[in-house]
Amino acid sequence: MGRSASNNSNNRNKAIDKIDCQIIEMLQKDGRLPNTVIARDLGISEATVRARLNRLIQEEYIQIVAVSDPLKLGFDAVGSIRINVDIKKFEAVISKLKKLKACPFIVLTTGNSDIYLEFLANSIDELNELIFEKINKIDGVIRTDTRMILKFIKRRFDFGTGSLCASENEPPKP
Repeated sequence: MGRSASNNSNNRNKAIDKIDCQIIEMLQKDGRLPNTVIARDLGISEATVRARLNRLIQEEYIQIVAVSDPLKLGFDAVGSIRINVDIKKFEAVISKLKKLKACPFIVLTTGNSDIYLEFLANSIDELNELIFEKINKIDGVIRTDTRMILKFIKRRFDFGTGSLCASENEPPKP
């Protein structure tokens, strides 16, 4: 499917290690944690923490942002769209989707659709425009399936670091 490998772990400049993983896990619990506290808790210098954070951000292992609830912030239409794409026009479709500000999260998927994206719209009219005037008019989009979020039940981002950070003697995290 001509999928880009830019986020593939094989393209990383340097593999992350146990200290990087510990920094990530600490920040997943509290993204406002000062570098000095991280350094103290891990027994390393603040300069080391700062350098590692800069690399983790630059190499796109992490982002440090405020995660908000879009429904509480006034977005009346929040949800997801699954998109089927003509394989021959895949890259062009992705390029156009990436330009849509209303779609902050776009991924390639397996299953019944090729692309999954999340959207935020201020109104149903704005959502209609997004679906029918922007996304469905992209050459190569075959079909869309839209889902609205009515209420967030669980939104957690402290999921750990996966197999990159598990030692051989450590059981996998649930």
